[in-house]
Amino acid sequence: MKIILNNNSMIPIYEQIMDQIKTMIAKETLHENDVLPSVRSLSKELKISALTVKKAYDNLEQEGYTVTVHGKGTYVAAPSREMLFEEQKRAVEADLELAIQKGRRCGMKDEDIRTLFELVLEE
Repeated sequence: MKIILNNNSMIPIYEQIMDQIKTMIAKETLHENDVLPSVRSLSKELKISALTVKKAYDNLEQEGYTVTVHGKGTYVAAPSREMLFEEQKRAVEADLELAIQKGRRCGMKDEDIRTLFELVLEE
């Protein structure tokens, strides 16, 4: 499993791990019942604390992306299409918010941003 961390990012490392695993699940690079690397092996590979990987894995399990079987490992859970769609929707919403903020910083009025959005949708 290839995870790339950006130590200069404002996003915490455990969230970077979570985001990349969620993306692999959404893009079906990881499938239901695929086993994730152990906490210890992934922390060694990424040269980070095992607690950081554990936090990422625990959060993924809380959100329903993985299932941990004590003594056996962490596995990709059965994908919920609704859950994946909501995650993707949140990502698009965040990108749209950034675009609106950028437009406003450039001095665009909300109506100009709406017009531009409509034009882009028509393409």
